[in-house]
Amino acid sequence: MLLERLYDEDLSQASYFVGCQQAGEAIVIDPRRDIAEYQRLASRNNLRITAVVETHIHADYLSGTRELAAATEAEVYLSGEGGEDWQYAFDGKRLYDGDIITIGNLGLTALHTPGHTPEHLSFLLTDRAVSNQPGYLFSGDFVLVGDLGRPDLLDEAAGGTDTRYEGARQLFCSLREKLLTLPDYVQIYPAHGSGSACGRALGSVPSTTVGYERRFSWWGRHLDADDESQFVIELLAGQADAPAYFGRMKRQNRNGPQVLGPRPELTELDADSVERGLRTGALIFIDSRDPAEVHQGTVCGSLNIPATGKPASYSAWAYDPESEVSELVLLAENREAAKYLRNHLVRVGIDGVRGYVTSLAGLPPCLPETIDPAELDALDYALLLDVRNLSEYQAGTIPGARQLSAGKVLWHQDQLPRAGTIVSFCQGGVRNSVAASTLRRAGHRVVELEGSYAAWLGAQQ
Repeated sequence: MLLERLYDEDLSQASYFVGCQQAGEAIVIDPRRDIAEYQRLASRNNLRITAVVETHIHADYLSGTRELAAATEAEVYLSGEGGEDWQYAFDGKRLYDGDIITIGNLGLTALHTPGHTPEHLSFLLTDRAVSNQPGYLFSGDFVLVGDLGRPDLLDEAAGGTDTRYEGARQLFCSLREKLLTLPDYVQIYPAHGSGSACGRALGSVPSTTVGYERRFSWWGRHLDADDESQFVIELLAGQADAPAYFGRMKRQNRNGPQVLGPRPELTELDADSVERGLRTGALIFIDSRDPAEVHQGTVCGSLNIPATGKPASYSAWAYDPESEVSELVLLAENREAAKYLRNHLVRVGIDGVRGYVTSLAGLPPCLPETIDPAELDALDYALLLDVRNLSEYQAGTIPGARQLSAGKVLWHQDQLPRAGTIVSFCQGGVRNSVAASTLRRAGHRVVELEGSYAAWLGAQQ
């Protein structure tokens, strides 16, 4: 058996490639949309991808299931659980609790594990060449290392009302009736790691075991005591803000993401054509440099999406492809850097990249406004905006600041003043640069607090 974890640091998302060398077949679990890495892995190991499966309708990234199936002619498997409101709207073989996918000597048994979402499936893997007992669980967003998949995203991202309570109770039941009936030695491979918004306090290690989670997780004592009410209270407390783009991901993943097919090589564009496109609104400029460089000068109306951080996440905060018709031009060092950035953008359904440039020469210059923390009290502003998560804000902020996380500012401008100056900050400055560029492009005057909250706090000491 071959088992490979393919991890995206940007979205803190894991997909899995599982192959039977004897049969020459493989299955991919929860693939992302840029599929070349799965194809290279199959080719390198002389395997053919014959099946693609999803654990649930994802909210944080756009699924690559349809993309990979179209490229490989693999069978698509999707959950049929969860009731009528949680059915996929595209073709695929429906799986129900207890159904088995066979890949050579490997058997993957579907377990219905609702809670994070109503339709959620986990997959219990048995390597029949070694044993008739299962050894591995691909838990999706059900059980994470040191945590559980949050049950409140349907309220946060899918327009639900108080679904979190039923989801939390379902998670309790799924743990009791599915996970804790498994042997302690079963290895758990979750769909997310540290940094994901799909859980509250995820661990950084790639896997865990049933026994370890049973004994050391925060929820273990509640299951031991059969105390559902305290489990629900602790599970729902302190969950981070969900980015607003999660709602779009839910809709698109349920309906079926557009299949891109083979993509052409990216073209380096000349400054004249880019300048014309920016002037007419046909193009949007993506400055992928670090905020410190952007603050030395950028292109008017550009969005700052740092390539060295989390470009998929940041781009989905700053740009909504459902409401924009313009194409994107990327500032990148070279074609490979532009290709890297494009691959990350398609992971969140941002497909309209026209090309790239390698410098700002010949383009309309702009210097983002910033202010030193020492000068803040003397500035006349309409709003002091904290773009960190709610939990960070509640732990301490600048007096008088209001909170609206960077992942929500584009969709909640009704909470912002239309006139006057907005002074914005995050913890260290990166999220703030993304949010500030987003709001400037939307027509707001935004002044960034230099060094953000960390610098302000340091100046108070």
